Amino acid sequence: MKYRRFGSLDWKVSALGFGTMRLPVLDNNSGKINEPLAMEMIRHAIDEGVNYVDTAYPYHQEQSERFVGRVLKDGYREKVKLATKLPSWLVKEEADFDRLLEEQLRRLDVNQIDFYLLHSLNAKTWANLQGLDVFGWAEKKMVEGLFSHLCFSFHDGYPVFESIVKAYDNWTMAQIQYNYMDKDYQAGQKGLRLAADRGLAVVVMEPLRGGRLAKNPAPPQVEAVWARGEYDWTPAAWAFHWVWNQPEVSTVLSGMSTLQQVEENLETASASGIGRLTEQDLALVEEVRSAYEGLAPIPCTQCEYCLPCPNGVSIPRVFAIYNEASMYEEFHNGRWAYTNQISIEARADNCIECGECEAACPQNIEIIEWLVKSHEILTEPQ
Repeated sequence: MKYRRFGSLDWKVSALGFGTMRLPVLDNNSGKINEPLAMEMIRHAIDEGVNYVDTAYPYHQEQSERFVGRVLKDGYREKVKLATKLPSWLVKEEADFDRLLEEQLRRLDVNQIDFYLLHSLNAKTWANLQGLDVFGWAEKKMVEGLFSHLCFSFHDGYPVFESIVKAYDNWTMAQIQYNYMDKDYQAGQKGLRLAADRGLAVVVMEPLRGGRLAKNPAPPQVEAVWARGEYDWTPAAWAFHWVWNQPEVSTVLSGMSTLQQVEENLETASASGIGRLTEQDLALVEEVRSAYEGLAPIPCTQCEYCLPCPNGVSIPRVFAIYNEASMYEEFHNGRWAYTNQISIEARADNCIECGECEAACPQNIEIIEWLVKSHEILTEPQ
């Protein structure tokens, strides 16, 4: 196993971290973890040098923390740093801080958490936690020894990320979504470098974009680019190496679901390194990125010139969901996102075909036609 600097801490973290959001389950029920297999997977990874285990309050229908607590018995707790996360969306009043932390300590059956993250911060949850003086509360809990380091995970735009990073001088780590398709998404590469420059460790989640970048074989247009690569790597290995290549990255989380995935990721991590990829390799990854983007049927650049829509349709977001579903051939995920992430009032069927958006679109997209098609496809029965 290779080890990397963890921000300003005098501690080295394994290049590969074990994320416990996608453990193997029984009966296709995320709340029923296949405990014998999952325990074998996590303990094997730790035996091979993984020293960072990441969980959170809601994972596996709130069963992940309990299970991780059992996994870390028999001396395994002493071999790793443990991270879990405060469910920020459940905090309504100051008393919720203590209630949730105490519940998580009981679930994990530990006296102390190493890295306690404010989970999934965005503009709304961040404002709420600030209003409840989360820093004052956290400082007291760290003095009491209930957790060692205050950190955060993030899902919003870069300006929000920058404001969070600069709001507190004692952050230890930021966890961000980052991969070669998302280098300009959310915190992105700019946020990665900002955090690292300020001495924060950066833990990367979704290096494979929820498994989309691990498909083997990849779509033919993408596979043709990978075939020109110098190394006989899987698409997943290429994606991991792209992230590990960057010195600002501390560790890369993988939500592994099979023992084979654990073995493959351990092998890939053992060959990882900063500057491992040549300029030619990086150019190849950029070609792959372009190939994926070329699979998007709607040439929307998210410039938002079409907004505001007079009838409230979230045009760029609708198109982003449709394009992503098309690019990765995952229309079931697209339908879930359309149903759960866009309000009824902002969906495509609210278009009244006034044409204002088409007149403003610099890409000359036939927006009205694509809204009709997007809504039809994204509302088809599962």
